[in-house]
Amino acid sequence: MFTGLIQGPGKVLGIAGRQGDRAGQSDRETRLEIAPEAPFHDYVRGESIAVNGVCLTVESFSADRFSVFASAETLRLTNLGGLRTGMRVNLERALALGDRLGGHLVSGHVDCLARVGEMRQVGQSRWFRLLYPAAFSPLVVTKGSVTLDGISLTVNACGDGFLEVNIIPETWRNTTISTWQPGRDVNMETDLIGKYVQRMLTPWATTSSSAKGSPTARSEGISEAFLREHGF
Repeated sequence: MFTGLIQGPGKVLGIAGRQGDRAGQSDRETRLEIAPEAPFHDYVRGESIAVNGVCLTVESFSADRFSVFASAETLRLTNLGGLRTGMRVNLERALALGDRLGGHLVSGHVDCLARVGEMRQVGQSRWFRLLYPAAFSPLVVTKGSVTLDGISLTVNACGDGFLEVNIIPETWRNTTISTWQPGRDVNMETDLIGKYVQRMLTPWATTSSSAKGSPTARSEGISEAFLREHGF
């Protein structure tokens, strides 16, 4: 579990990939060697580190670097497959019980890629609009939280398939957001609590077909009385 508060950028020192073919499909796996710009201490083999918001497991380490493995599934769903030697990534070690929760609860499990659509400077801050698959729109709310490349951010505004965020100077200086340009794909994780609420309510919010084949709301659809009855 993470908070979305980046502990500093890291530099990709090496990429070791393996490509094969199974059942007619190309499978790619990658090991990344990363050096935090401010070296971490007290590594533990098997610990989790979020790399651009992707939860990865430490396989080996030395005083100034560590290596992690990214599966074909991870490369398919995130922007880690586009990393090159020398590029910078956002890093966060897992939250320890008792630490301050300064951002929001982040699992490190990326939902989709969001694309930088527009950007402009507003005073000392930068404003960004990002586009993402509209299917995830119900999990993004105004003044809620979203994780972009591992960074916990507040949603200023949102709509069907887009969201807007404001980047303060501190975040600009200490993360890879300073390299974002229109067209850039970033890892996006929606709010963890929202996912569970949606999952719990889905069976009661679905529709069924009437005798004539047209969709009709379930007779036991969600209402204030229904929520009270079921303990919400």
